[in-house]
Amino acid sequence: MKKIIIGLLVLSTTFMGCSTDLDINKDPDNLDPDTIPMASQLPAGIIGIVGAEGGIFSIIGGFWAQYYTQSSAANQFKNIDSYTVTTNDYNYAWNSMYDGLADIKNVQRRALAEQNWNYYLIATTLYVQAQQVMTDFYGDIPYTEACDPKIATPKFNKGEEVYDLMIADLDAALAKDLTTSQGTAPGKDDFIFGGKMQNWKNFANTLKLKIYMRQTASATRGTMALNGIKALLSSGVPFLDTDAAMANFTGLPNYENPLYEFNFKLNVRTNMRLSKTLGSFLDANADPRKDAYVYDAYAEDDAAKTTKLYIWQDQGNYGANTSLGYSDPGPKNASIADVIYNGAVKPVYLLSKEESLFLQAEALERAGQDGSTKYTQAITANFAKYGLTAANIPPSYAYPTGATAAVKLEAIITQKWAASFPENGFEAFFEQNRTGFPKISAVAQNNPAYVAGQLAFTASPDVQQKTLFPKRIPYPLSERNANPNVPALKAITDKIWWNQ
Repeated sequence: MKKIIIGLLVLSTTFMGCSTDLDINKDPDNLDPDTIPMASQLPAGIIGIVGAEGGIFSIIGGFWAQYYTQSSAANQFKNIDSYTVTTNDYNYAWNSMYDGLADIKNVQRRALAEQNWNYYLIATTLYVQAQQVMTDFYGDIPYTEACDPKIATPKFNKGEEVYDLMIADLDAALAKDLTTSQGTAPGKDDFIFGGKMQNWKNFANTLKLKIYMRQTASATRGTMALNGIKALLSSGVPFLDTDAAMANFTGLPNYENPLYEFNFKLNVRTNMRLSKTLGSFLDANADPRKDAYVYDAYAEDDAAKTTKLYIWQDQGNYGANTSLGYSDPGPKNASIADVIYNGAVKPVYLLSKEESLFLQAEALERAGQDGSTKYTQAITANFAKYGLTAANIPPSYAYPTGATAAVKLEAIITQKWAASFPENGFEAFFEQNRTGFPKISAVAQNNPAYVAGQLAFTASPDVQQKTLFPKRIPYPLSERNANPNVPALKAITDKIWWNQ
């Protein structure tokens, strides 16, 4: 419940400009969950989810999607870049997400009891969105008993079960008649859509599509997933046509984009450098987003700032690794993402418009229809975020009409990967595990045969095995110590169930 105090401050100042019914002198851990106004607890939960996804999960996913690599001038994230994350690391990622989910779950419980179907749909959608991130990172997770103050040691649901429960929960929320919703209606306390309930319906429908899509590579569930995709398409339900994002950051202290705040305010800006994987892809395609992706930096003798520098660091080359031919660390002046310096008010996307369109493009192709229009609309939507238009899209990004299904899938997922930068690298990481795109390079990035944009095995001198990429985050020690129901630890390289 600690997020409630944050939500209260937000509600009473910048974001809402109105008072609340809460007493700020009360200990937030002692507040009665049955009397806390849903309009106060909802934004607290949103902040918790956005903070976790837009902060540390964005960083872990961004490294493993190879947007970022550890700087040779710092050491904060060496364990991520060397695939040596252990149960002792990043416990706060798990804890902060479930802290936010506790608020969301209580809103869902209250809304169901009070028949406030608007808040019920919002809370259910948020709960599913965040729990999908958790199960895709960790595998089995608490779902049915999670965030229940009466259950100190919740059971862990199997990953497959979680996926079924998410669909069932979304169906239950979508089935409610919002015109009969009781009580107050959400408004400014809804930091995602401002109370626009059709957007929440579209968001929930798109999450269902995403849940089915994530299972398409499963040996045991692929057919079921395809049938679910076809049923959604044939039903004619609307999908998300705007960003599901928290976009009301002000740039004031404690009201900043979490990726920016994590690196610029709470850490150092020199830790994360741009990977050659992403950089070489942008170069090879003359992608005009490169300028917006990269922070302005110039050579020391370029006082007039005439030529912006773009310097990519090979993935994991923060130290010498002679076994791969790296006699020296990477360049200390490698390029930095612009968000680290200028992203204070940048939105955090729970599901962007372009992700929705890419999902629809893939769904149409899997259903035997043409996904080209949705594909082009998706790229255009992402370009628009950087002040670019469809005319700026490189010719190499044209949809491969007439190509095989595999070639079309590669185009869709590769463009989704490029468009998910800078915060949604975890989605690109999940999708690479599902589809194999972007492809994995057979050679190191210092090899002339390296193909631009292909993922390369880390050049880290600290890597403990030489062939397997990370597939999951280990369960945190904090949860293992507190909950005897935590499953046995698996290797970081063990695949999530839908990737088997």
